[in-house]
Amino acid sequence: MLGNIIVWLIVGALAGTLIGMLIKGKKKGFGIFANIGIGMAGALIGGAIFRVLGIDLGLGRIAISFEDLIAACLGSLIFVFGLWIWNLFRKDKMGS
Repeated sequence: MLGNIIVWLIVGALAGTLIGMLIKGKKKGFGIFANIGIGMAGALIGGAIFRVLGIDLGLGRIAISFEDLIAACLGSLIFVFGLWIWNLFRKDKMGS
């Protein structure tokens, strides 16, 4: 159990940092805690999408697999896009 949490933190930090760097264009991304949070949310979303669609990249069952990182990055992008849409509609309603 504790090992899984540590793996999720590591994968979340990696995925969140990669996506933060990609979107923000800065080395820090969104900041360490936001990167981890975005990455962990992305790991949940990406992992669920991969399971529902039956996607198995055949990359093996290593404690931290490349497949987990890909799923977390995909999920992180979806999560950040969802936050962007949320804020877009929220600002639109506040302006009305």
